[in-house]
Amino acid sequence: MRIAIPSVFLGLCLAVGPAHAEGDRFLERPRQLTFEGARAGEGYFSPDGSKLVFQSEREPGNPFYQIYELDFETGETRRISPGHGKTTCAFFRAGSGEILFASTHHDPESLALQKAELDFRASGQERRYAWDYDPEMDLYAMDREGALQRLTRTRGYDAEGSYSPDGKWIVFASNRHYFAGTPTDEEKAIFESDAAFFNELYLMPADGGEARRLTRVDGYDGGPFFTADGARIIWRRFDEEGLIADLWTMRLDGSDARRITDFESMSWAPYPHPSGNYFIFTTNKFGFENFELFIVDTDGRKEPVRVTSTDGFDGLPVFSPDGRRLAWTTDRGSGDGAQLWIARWDHEAASAALDGAPLRQQKEEP
Repeated sequence: MRIAIPSVFLGLCLAVGPAHAEGDRFLERPRQLTFEGARAGEGYFSPDGSKLVFQSEREPGNPFYQIYELDFETGETRRISPGHGKTTCAFFRAGSGEILFASTHHDPESLALQKAELDFRASGQERRYAWDYDPEMDLYAMDREGALQRLTRTRGYDAEGSYSPDGKWIVFASNRHYFAGTPTDEEKAIFESDAAFFNELYLMPADGGEARRLTRVDGYDGGPFFTADGARIIWRRFDEEGLIADLWTMRLDGSDARRITDFESMSWAPYPHPSGNYFIFTTNKFGFENFELFIVDTDGRKEPVRVTSTDGFDGLPVFSPDGRRLAWTTDRGSGDGAQLWIARWDHEAASAALDGAPLRQQKEEP
């Protein structure tokens, strides 16, 4: 199918918006990238920057996300995932052309779950959008020929995966240890109210195999990425109540965990700039439902610097491989669900702002 977008393509040369959007810093020529479907978001660039893989609710008869690849040069969009079930969190593997994503399409109940959701929506009932951490969610990789390889088969939610810069490793979130043991009555009660509570981070070879658990702290650990040099992992850790989250980094063996932010709010969706000097992330520091983008130095020494100032949702930011573009998910300009936007990124101005930021007042680690 062809995505209905203006000719943005690689150079973003046919800009239609203002040079700098009101309330935004470091973003030039922002414009909407996707329009189709109820919502779209969480887009990641290919290693050469020529494509973007993302999730969207647009498949006929399926109310859940599927995975799509957008070619900037041609404007063509193709579906990567099978088309049924639920999917999330796609990512390109460097040097191979493979695309990683999580899916439930193998679940025999997937079609029945789709129908039940469609029936619910058709009834006129409404509910607040929430992720359900389906225990049938597993990791898959699709190669250049379209062949799918299932990488995990363990009961529990396996998702939120990303490759290391050299393509050798995958870090992901999973609550598999809850299903592997015999939970207490207290743990069962926690799981019923918050299945994400038991999510921890795991590391495994990119071609599948034994996964090594990296975190062992109560509360949701998820959304991990490797730092630009591949030496550490950046992720977000929720507290036990599931309302406060901060960014953390650690070594690949799980040691030397360091907290990078302490906003006393929900700070999440970190992504490294290719320079290796800072992360961009999402936070609701200025209002529970008002999510904005910030940048912070990789050591968390300085106070984070604000990027966006637009009411609503600005989140899930990701840099292009050259560090000169930013794609993110936002509901700006839309009365309905969020869509993907893209803009030029002013790396020099962002770096200067971080250099001038005051030192962060360090708090004791929990």
